[in-house]
Amino acid sequence: MEEKVSNPQEKSLKTTMYVMIAIAVVLALVLAYVWYQKSSLVNELNVEKEALTEQMISLQNDYANLSSDNDMINAQLDSSREEVSQLIERIKKTEATNRIMIRKYEKELGTLRSIMRNYIAQIDSLNTLNHKLTADAAAARKEAAETRRQSEELSKAVESLTGQVAVGAILKGRAVRMDAYNASDKITDRSSRVVRLMTTLSLVENALAPKGPVRVYIRVKGPDGILLTSGDKHSFVYEGEPMMCSASREVDYQGEEVELSIYLNGIEDYVKGIYTVDAYTDGNLLGSAELMLR
Repeated sequence: MEEKVSNPQEKSLKTTMYVMIAIAVVLALVLAYVWYQKSSLVNELNVEKEALTEQMISLQNDYANLSSDNDMINAQLDSSREEVSQLIERIKKTEATNRIMIRKYEKELGTLRSIMRNYIAQIDSLNTLNHKLTADAAAARKEAAETRRQSEELSKAVESLTGQVAVGAILKGRAVRMDAYNASDKITDRSSRVVRLMTTLSLVENALAPKGPVRVYIRVKGPDGILLTSGDKHSFVYEGEPMMCSASREVDYQGEEVELSIYLNGIEDYVKGIYTVDAYTDGNLLGSAELMLR
């Protein structure tokens, strides 16, 4: 009878033991799976953090390569470079598992990239403008030098002429000047404010010169060397060739010095650079002048 009682108890203990072993195995498997998942996630986050750090270092190098001749842009660049350096240090000190901060740094990276693109656009625009102004100024100086050369050649030709009467009868000009005026009728050197140009000069006293009406012509050229014209369609002959003028005015010349002003109106836009003006009478160059607009 005692053997029959102990057998059921032994079977019950064995069953309980097997169940506990099975539960332990399942728990071990679950813990192993959780550990594996956590390790994989941490590895992925570390890779993501490293990639973000590399992008920030690349951006730092891009900022280091930017430069400008503009002091204000350089000051802004220095501030942005410092901000990038501080952000790199914060990323290195932040745990990869801190997803909130990592996402925040990613947004700051995007903002700094956008700011850098804006800097590049500003620098390119300034460089283009500087190159254009340099080229325009060089072309204007070359044309002005050519005008002076032609004037000097004309003066030499006049001096070499025989016949003092013929030489003395040539009408001459002096004190040629060109000024820019704004809408308030005040002199300005700002191209964006100019509404008209005024050329002033004097016809020199000459008792031998023909008396009566004299028309004075001006030819004004912009920084690109193109003749500026308004509604005045007068033309004249110089050195045997017909030439268009920018504007003209007729004065009564009686052998005494005459001061006159000629306005150039109706020009829509003025650009930065050097403007030149040549003043003529029929067959005669009176003088030249330059005007710099900024």
